[in-house]
Amino acid sequence: MKKQAENESVWDYPRPAICEPFRGSLRVIHRDVVVARTTRGYRTLETSHPPSYYFPADDVDMSLLVENGHRTFCEWKGVAGYYNLALAAHKVQNVAWTYTRPAPSFQAIRHFLSFYASKVDACFVNDEQVSAQEGDFYGGWITANIRGPFKGGPGTGAW
Repeated sequence: MKKQAENESVWDYPRPAICEPFRGSLRVIHRDVVVARTTRGYRTLETSHPPSYYFPADDVDMSLLVENGHRTFCEWKGVAGYYNLALAAHKVQNVAWTYTRPAPSFQAIRHFLSFYASKVDACFVNDEQVSAQEGDFYGGWITANIRGPFKGGPGTGAW
């Protein structure tokens, strides 16, 4: 396993994207409920994007998630399916995504789930609360050691 660098520029990340094991802890919380927690995560890295983190389904409270039929396509990973979060009467659309049949170089995250930090109350990498990548398509998590500029904000679609 590769250790996460002290400081990383997203402009040093590769293109095409890669997937690597993450050494550390990951957590997703919404309305004081732990939705996901793992020390067995992966992260994907692509030029200009903060990392997206993936949780094994066994480390996600799947009773809180409902598949919704929404699909998107990633040129590197393949077709993603989406989940809504349902906490009592509170629902969050498209809070997480998964790849059930990813491209060969992303088989490690098959059936793993990744969450939009912008759609839940808090996401953590090694107990550091992350900031969400801008935009409603990319799901990167920004920590203090990740440097941009980042793709996702207005006017960055053609980078």
